Formats: sequence, C-alpha cells, structure tokens
Amino acid sequence: MKKLSVLSLLLWMCAVYFVGIYLFVGGFLLVRLEVNRTSTCGDVLQPGEEPVDFCRVQPRFRRAVLLIIDALKIDFAWFDRNNTAPRPYENKLPVLEETVSSQPSHSRLYPFRADPPTTTMQRIKGFTTGSLPTFVDVGNNFASSAILEDNLIHQFGQVGKRVVFMGDDTWENLFPKKFHRSLPFPSFNVKDLHTVDNGILQHLYTTMVGDDWDVLVAHFLGVDHCGHRFGPDHPAMADKLTQMDGVIRSVIDRLQNDTLLVVMGDHGMTDTGDHGGESQKETDAAIFLYSPSPLFPGPPTQSEPDVVPQTDLVPTLALLLGVPIPYSSVGQVLLPLFPSHEQTEGAVGRLSQLEALWINAKQVNRFLETYSGMAKDIPPESLARLKADFSRLSSEYLAAVREGRPPSPQLAASLQAYLTSVRDTCRATWARFNPLKMAAGLAILAFACLTCFILSELSLVLIRENGPGLKAPVAVALISGVCVAACQVVTQGHVEAAWCLAAAALSSELLFLWRARRSRSITVEKNGSKAPKSWLTPRRLLIPPLLVPLLRCASLLSDSYVIAEGRAVTFLLFSLALYVPVHLNWDGLLLPPSHDPLKAAGFLPSPALPPSTVRKESSTLLACLGVLVGSLYLSLSFHACREEQGSCQPSPFLAPLSRLQNSQLKNLHYVLSVCSLGLWTYLLKRCLRHYGNLNSSGGTVFTARWVLPLLSVCLAFHWAVSATPEDSFRNLAELISLAQLALPRAAFGLLGLGLLLIWLDPLTVFVKPRASPSTRGSSLPPPPRYRASTGISPQAELHHLIPQIYQRMRRSLDDGELSGGGEVDSSPAVKAYGLGTVYSAPLLLFCGMLGVGLLLLHPEGMALSFLLLLLEMGALLHIHASSTTLSGLHGANSGGFNVPWTPVVLWSLAATQFFHATGHLPTFPSIQWGAAFVGFPDGHTGTVLPASLVTLNTFASHILFAVGCPLLLFWPLVCEVRGSRGGRACGEEGEDAVMEMRLRENPEQFSSALLQLSTRYLFLLGAQVFASVCAAAILRRHLMVWKVFAPKLMFEASGFLVSSVFLLIGVTLVLRVDVAVGSWFKRLVPEASR
Repeated sequence: MKKLSVLSLLLWMCAVYFVGIYLFVGGFLLVRLEVNRTSTCGDVLQPGEEPVDFCRVQPRFRRAVLLIIDALKIDFAWFDRNNTAPRPYENKLPVLEETVSSQPSHSRLYPFRADPPTTTMQRIKGFTTGSLPTFVDVGNNFASSAILEDNLIHQFGQVGKRVVFMGDDTWENLFPKKFHRSLPFPSFNVKDLHTVDNGILQHLYTTMVGDDWDVLVAHFLGVDHCGHRFGPDHPAMADKLTQMDGVIRSVIDRLQNDTLLVVMGDHGMTDTGDHGGESQKETDAAIFLYSPSPLFPGPPTQSEPDVVPQTDLVPTLALLLGVPIPYSSVGQVLLPLFPSHEQTEGAVGRLSQLEALWINAKQVNRFLETYSGMAKDIPPESLARLKADFSRLSSEYLAAVREGRPPSPQLAASLQAYLTSVRDTCRATWARFNPLKMAAGLAILAFACLTCFILSELSLVLIRENGPGLKAPVAVALISGVCVAACQVVTQGHVEAAWCLAAAALSSELLFLWRARRSRSITVEKNGSKAPKSWLTPRRLLIPPLLVPLLRCASLLSDSYVIAEGRAVTFLLFSLALYVPVHLNWDGLLLPPSHDPLKAAGFLPSPALPPSTVRKESSTLLACLGVLVGSLYLSLSFHACREEQGSCQPSPFLAPLSRLQNSQLKNLHYVLSVCSLGLWTYLLKRCLRHYGNLNSSGGTVFTARWVLPLLSVCLAFHWAVSATPEDSFRNLAELISLAQLALPRAAFGLLGLGLLLIWLDPLTVFVKPRASPSTRGSSLPPPPRYRASTGISPQAELHHLIPQIYQRMRRSLDDGELSGGGEVDSSPAVKAYGLGTVYSAPLLLFCGMLGVGLLLLHPEGMALSFLLLLLEMGALLHIHASSTTLSGLHGANSGGFNVPWTPVVLWSLAATQFFHATGHLPTFPSIQWGAAFVGFPDGHTGTVLPASLVTLNTFASHILFAVGCPLLLFWPLVCEVRGSRGGRACGEEGEDAVMEMRLRENPEQFSSALLQLSTRYLFLLGAQVFASVCAAAILRRHLMVWKVFAPKLMFEASGFLVSSVFLLIGVTLVLRVDVAVGSWFKRLVPEASR
C-alpha cells in the first residue's frame, strides 16, 4: 500500500483549502481602522473671546461610581406592582423603581442598548471608547488585548483622577497599569456565582468611605454566570438579583452630593441565559443614573429618549466629570442630564445642552475628518453631506455666540440629527472588505474544489508509479511564494505572507490540473474508447447523489434556509436514503429475480446471489432504513432554537441536570442518560465480539475490555456529582468539589490512554496454530484460500475465524515471497480470529472512545442524542453494505473497492444533521461555553485549552463522522456475502468471503479506494465552505449578513478545518493498522515455518 502517496496528496489538498479560507476570511472579516490619537483639554474649548482650559473648569461631579452588573437586562430592572406572582427574575430590584418614583429629579432608569456582538469585552470597549465594534472582535472575547484607542480610563488618568477597579479581570487585560488600584478576580468560570461578587463586597464599602479615589468601577459577574449556568428563570437568579438590590441600596446610602452613581448592564441575555448575538433580549440592558444632588431638571418628559445607546455614555460621563471626550467616540451626550441654555446663565462650570452638543459635534467631526483621511472607506457622497451639515451648523452656532443672542430652538435638534447621522454612516461602512483578498480566496477555493473532484476520479492513476505526483506542484509552489516575497521586499519593503501563500496555492493547483489532464489524455490513448473523455460531463455531475449537495450549496444563499437548516438537512438525508432502495428496485436488484427456465437449464448465466441471500440483504437494508428514519425523527427532539424562530421551544435535554428543579424529572433524565451511555458501550463491545476482535491480548483489546467501561463509569459518576445542588450535602462539600475535579480529569486520562493504546497496538487478531500430523505430512498444501466461518470455536466464542495457508500469507508480505519449498510443505495452517475485520475494528473502537470523550463535554441529556448518532452511523454503514451486495446481483460489482457517491453524501449530511441534533447552531450565542470548565471548575490560566475544549464540543459530530469515514470502505467487506464479489457462482470452491483481507491482496486498489473516499468527503465539505464563501461575498451588504451569513461562514470554515484534521487522523490510523498487519505477517510466517 502506498501510504506516503495517499497522505501527501490529502495533506496538500487540505493545505490548499486552508489557504483559500485564510485569504477570504482575511478580506471579509477585517477589523476597522483604529485611530490612535488622543483628545486633549485644548481640543474641546468652548467658543468665546478668550480660550479656557476645559479640564481646569470645575466639573459638575467630582466623583463617579460605576456599578456594572454583567447581563443586567432591562426586564430584570423593571418593577410591576400589579405582578402578584413574579417569576424568579421579576421584581427583584425594587430599589430602582422606588428611587425613580420618590426622587424623580435625582434619578432615571433607561433601557441601555448595546451594539452586537454582545460579549463582555466588546461591551467594555464600547462604553469606554464610544466606538462601534466589528464582527470579528467577537473572536477576541476570551483573549482580551489592551485597548489602544482613546478611552475614558485613559482620559481620567490624564487629568489626574484616581481610578479604582474591582471585579471582572477582563478590565485588567484591557487597561493594563491604568488603574490607581485594582482588585481583579477571574471571570471565565461561569459555574462560579459568588467569588467575584463576594470579593467586590469585601472592599467596595470600605473604599467608598475612603478618600483615595475619584472614579470607582465595580464589575459584578454573578447574574451573568447564573444565567449561563441555570438560566434566568431559576431561584438562583432571584437570590443574585436580591443581593444586587441590597448592594445598590448600600451604595446609595454612602454617596456624597458631588458623586454620580451609574448602575448598568453591559448586555442582556436570552431565555436560556446566553448572549453574544443581536437579538433584542441580548442587546437591551438597563442603566440607572442617580446622585444625591439634583441631576435632572424635573420628572421625565416626553422628549426624553426611550432607549439610550451604550456609546452615548462615553461623551456624557466625560463632560459631567470634566474630561475630554475620547477621540474615536461616535456617541452623543444624553441631553436630559444637561440643563437648558436659560438655566445655566450665570452658573459656573455647568454646560448647557447646546454647549454639550457643540463640544460633542466638534469632537465627532474632528474624528470623521481624521478617519476619512486615513481609511478612505466612507462613501464620498455621505462624507460630503456630513461635512456640509457640520459647516452649516458650526456657522450658525458661532454666529449666535459672537452676536450674544440665544441660538434658535432648532439648532439643538439639528446637532442631534448630525450626530445620529455620523453614527449611522460609520455603522454602515465599518464592515471594511478587501475585495482583492476575497477574490483570491474565492479563486483558490474554486480550483480546490475542482482539483479535489478530479483527484477522486483519478485516484488509481495518481497512485501508480507513473502517475502525476506532487513533486512538481510543490516545487512550483515554493518558487512562486519566494518570487512574490522577493517582489514585495523590493516594492514595499516588507513581506505579506497572505499573498505568498496565495501564489503558492494557486500555482500548485494549476500545475496539478494541467498534469492531471495530461495523464488523463495518455490513459485515453492507451485504453481507447473505454475511458471517458472528460471528468466534468453532465452524466457524471447531474446524478441524484450529487444533486442533493448541489441543491444544499445553492440554498446557502438563502437566509431562510440557514435559519431552518437543521430540519432541511434532516429532510435531505431522509430523501437520499430513500433513494437507495428505490434505485435498486428500479434496476431490479431489490427483490429476487423471477424464475427463468433458461437459467435453470443452464442456457443463461445464473444470478450472482441466491434468492434467499437477496431477500436477506433486502430485509437488512429496509430494516436499517427504518432505524435511520427513527433516529432522524427522534433526533429532532434535541434541536436548539434561533432567535428568528419565534415559536420554537429549545429541547429540554439541552439544559444540564443542575438546572432542573423537579427531582423526579432530574432522576428520569439521569437514568435515560446513563442507560444511553451503557447501551453505547454495550453495542460497541457487542460488535467487536461478534467479529472475533476481543480475544487477543493487545492494547486495542485491553482498551475495549477495560478502558471503555471504566471511562463510561467515570462519566456516569461525573454526571451524578455535577447534578448535585450546592446547598445539599454540606458535610460532603469538599468531597463533591474534589469529585468534580477528579472524575472528568480521570475520564480525560482514560480517554488519552485508550486512544494511545489503539494507536500503538492496533491489531485485534488472535492466532491459534493447527499442528495436526496429517497436515504436516501431506506433500501438497490445499488450495490457498480464506474462509470466514460462522461456527463457534470451542476455545473461544468467536463468530468469524479465518484459516490461513501460509503460502497465501507470503503473497501478502511487503518484502516479497519467501524461498524454499520445504518451508511451504512444513507450514501449518492457522486459525486467525478477527483477521477479517483487522482494519475496521480499531477504527470503530477509536470512534467509540472518542464519542464517549466528546459526550463528556456536552450536557448530560445529550447522551441519548449520541446514542442516536451511533445508531444512525450503523444504519448508514449497513445500508451501504447491503446496497453494495445487491448491486453485485447481476455482476454490477466489478470487484473494486471504490465507494460510490451516495454513501459519502449521506455521511456528510449526517455530520451536519447531528451538529444540530447535539444542540448546536451556527450562531455565537449557541456555543456551549460550559464545556471549557469540564474538569477545570476553577477556570484556566490561558486560552488554548478552553478554546480547544469548546471546539471539540461544538464540532463533535464533524469529528466523529470524519474519523469514521474510512468505515465506508471497510463495511461492505465486513458484511461480505459469499459469492457477492468476483465472477464465480455461489457454492463454487474457493469463493468464500475473505472480508478485509481482500485489501491486502490488492494494495494498489486499496490505496486508490482510500484516497478516492477521502477526497470525495473533502470535496463535499469544501463545496459547503465554497458555497458559504460565495453567499458571504455576494450578500456582504445584505441586511442579514452579520446575523446569518457571516456566522454561517465562520462555522462552516471552522467545521471544515476540524473535519479535515480528523479525517487525516482516521486515514493515518488505517495506514498505521496496515503497517501493523504487514509486520504481523512478516513475523508470523517465519515462526510458523520453523
């Protein structure tokens, strides 16, 4: 078997896809240009005859307290006196309503609307810089880097204000060494509801009564973590909100007259406690403003805003506290906090509404001019209109100031309209695209799909010695990359790696396609009319198995399809699976052929399979189709819901057991989960035992016998411990905490041990020599053949044993046949148990172990979904095997090992279908962040490990189907029926089933079939990525691009990366088994000859 050729071609194909994805994403998801300039006190001078240092004027407030209650959605803040049966999150903050009602001139409560993405780091950036985030910033939420743009914290430090911080350690990462004093607490452990909040409360009140601070920032995390862990509708949320109510009351009691209190949430949360997207439940937080001194002119009026954008907090706080507005802010001041022009006449240090708007507009116009000069991405007509508007408003305002007359009443409204227009323009244009990179990425991906398809069609030609190899394409790629790098150094003075990779990938693709076409032409000349002239004829492309993925790829241009993809893919999978028996019946292969007297008389050839075998295989196929349909139907019960699916209710199995309050329901879910896990383990061992793979003493058998059951037991105990409420078994609290740490880590250790043993010792073959005197004394050995016996050996309960004649074994050796006739005569026959499934057994166990490990990262209720996944995989494999057997009824099977398109397409659809059936969606709020804390309840010091755990959780179905993809090649051989391959009639001598040993008889066809299967699977995955890329590029100005198409692109690209890596792992494991089988034969034959 040509292992190096298969691996090198697959690695090259994956690398080309990676380059195309990297280029397109680099051009599509660019971060907006940051203006690294800082406002100074001279920038905001008020118009007048003599300039005044703005920062030296007495500000309206000397101090400010910012209480940030993470995920404080506006629904938590409202108080309804008529609600006699409030839910756990309702009416738990009465202090806000009481204060607003009793002191209307001192306080206000507003909805506080965030810009998506609604993740903590982006929200902190938003309400400290006043700028708008970009889509790609969401990826940095757990790898916070220092904010380089001008911001409030920097401005406070510039004017000498002492900022004291306590709470979420994200602030410390965003503003390193910017605080006068800081008390950060780890924020990533969403299961910890109290550490951060209790740490703040230990220092908050003592700090407030001291005199070593000017701005106090306290960021509470308990409400957010409670939402992630239990959801908002849980008694723990009522306790947290009640605690926050007490905190706000205590802070109000300690405020001085010159201090401003701001209580706010950074974002909201969904009904399941998640956030990150742009639904109104996620964007609408609450903001409460209060001061012991009068803050507003009077009670709320009709002119006050219904909603306050988060960016508006930045200029408002800056002007109230006497610091310059940060340079890049596009927010506008909250006017109700500033008195009218008449009320400020004669007042010292108090800005009127018009003066605040003028300073705000001047700052925004300055930023607009700077940014437009650097970025050149704001449409010229919009920029000209905004500049003309500011020039007109500036002239009107300055003329009124010079003449000493009051400005017109419409001027304030015009300034507000100008500020709103600037913000809207920036929001519309800050999706900066690089069309050249996007086009290069599209081209590389398009050629990659074409190359992958042709690679699958030419797999046998490429495997041969004289086939087009990779040496020339790789050499041309290196030369192209170096030439582009040299040109960049000469022309630009630096090297941009993206274009070097683009040149390398594109040149290698084009050369490979040219060489492949040339090789095809030579093959056509040799074979004459037998070889098809083209790979891309309609007859090859427009077949039902390829029409289904083509239809799906075209549907990715529709936001409605993306929203409903879970059910749509389920329908496509069901339809294509139903096509298999329909197609067989159409060809007359599903039912036994009718009795023909000519065949009985021997005038016509007999069918390849007897009627009983045909009936048996047809029954198996239809039964497996029933199992598949049942699994598909039940899997719909595990789907999550998107925001756009208004009436949809998420599956109750998605909630961890710790969220369930009904003890009986919790126990029922636990029993179902444990039974599903036990059945998963039993089915795997049952399958391995059935084919005789549990009798040797190797590492793989040890894993199946001991490591897999122990892993399942650890998982079951871990679920029980995780479901235990915190307030129960107080005497065993330390033991429970230890178990929460030890059990999952023990499971991780067992998983690693099992996978390592499978890799190091993959053979599951048990050899029993037969040294009978009659056999030794015979002069001629019997005809060499393999046989799969269905009897049970008295030495071991086995269903499949393969007697081997060593003359036949020698032909399988990689180093050629052994010499010497005496050796042949003295070679005893052996019984080799499990040899017929030598390739599939370790791969199947590898998938099973991996599945249990991935289940560990999911909520307990997903155990039943994983069991359905296993049943669906088994049903697809048996449908494929039965279809292959029935296709040989009239000699339709030519004896090769190639896997048709239909099972490969079904396999890829099943991977996507179970992505949704395990509770995942292509949206950021649906990411199950809790997976990062399985085995690490106290959090992480870095980001690589939690990111890896979350990735494994999110793409579990992609991983399992990618690793198990080679099973499509092996399963028809595993289920091989006597006489189903080859040309002999049933019952003829030597026509016994040999199962997977056929692969070693034809190493070239084995390599070709494995390469073809892998490239076909890669082609289907790559086509999905290419379709998502096209949808994002074509619809980049679509209303739903950042809500639907961009997240879909990110998930498809990530899924492809993960799937391709694990496909390579699966193929490499097959090659590892092949090496082990070859070594086993080499070792066994000489021993038997002695």
